Parts: sequence; C-alpha cells; structure tokens
Amino acid sequence: MRLTDEIAAYIYRILEQAEDGCADLQRNELAEKLGCVPSQINYVLTSRFTPEQGYLVESRRGGGGYIRIHRIRFGRGASLLMHLVNSIGEELSSSAARAIGDNLLDQGLLSVEASRLLEAALSDRGYRDVPVDKRDRLRAALMKQMLTSLIL
Repeated sequence: MRLTDEIAAYIYRILEQAEDGCADLQRNELAEKLGCVPSQINYVLTSRFTPEQGYLVESRRGGGGYIRIHRIRFGRGASLLMHLVNSIGEELSSSAARAIGDNLLDQGLLSVEASRLLEAALSDRGYRDVPVDKRDRLRAALMKQMLTSLIL
C-alpha cells in the first residue's frame, strides 16, 4: 500500500469513528505517527478530501495549528444539488465531474444507471470534437444543467 493510501485510510477511519462526521487532527502529530512529512498530509487532504468528494477541510497553521475535516452529509433534495451547482464555477475537469457523480452515488442521490449516464456525458471521450480550451467550460455548464434538472 502506498503511503498516500495509508494516510487517507487512517483519516477515513478517524472520520468513521466520529459521531458528528468531523475530525480534528494535528498535522505534525499525524505526520509523526504515520512516518511522513507534513506536506504529504497536505497532499492527501487536497487530493482526497475535496468538496466534490464530500469533504470540507479547515486548516490553521502555526503553533496550535490543526486540521478539521468535515464529512458533508447532505439530506435529500435541493440543498445538496444547489450547493453543488453553486460550487462548480465556470470550469469543471472530467476527474472533478466523476468525483461529484461518485459522491452523489455514495450518498444514494443517484442510481447506478444515472451515475453511469452522468459519467458518460461528462467524460473527455464525449468531447473529442470540442477544442481542448473549451471542454471544461462546456462540462461545467452541462453538469450545472443536469444537477438543476434533478431539482425540478
């Protein structure tokens, strides 16, 4: 198992044990415990604990610094979808779109079939004829439209 996988697995276990889906961690203590440098902890947080994947990470550096990770548990309905629509911005990569779809599937807000359709509609394979510099903008617009249609 790679070190990044071990770090992520450790943090996932802590979050599973937390009653409120929130974990406070000390970056340096965690790095020491796992035998790595703090920048590796940062890398895992920025790559595996993103809003698209259903996490909110707060970080405070310095002497008493900490990392607070919240697992976002959305209720059914418009609030989650509107949050996602508002958080997408003007561009969306295919990997971020896939992470959003996976999170919606994990939360039980999309069926497996709908998740597959979403992934197919937003994957790079479907954008071969679109200029590369326009793909992420088109993908963001389509994702927003699809999420909005789920609300109605």
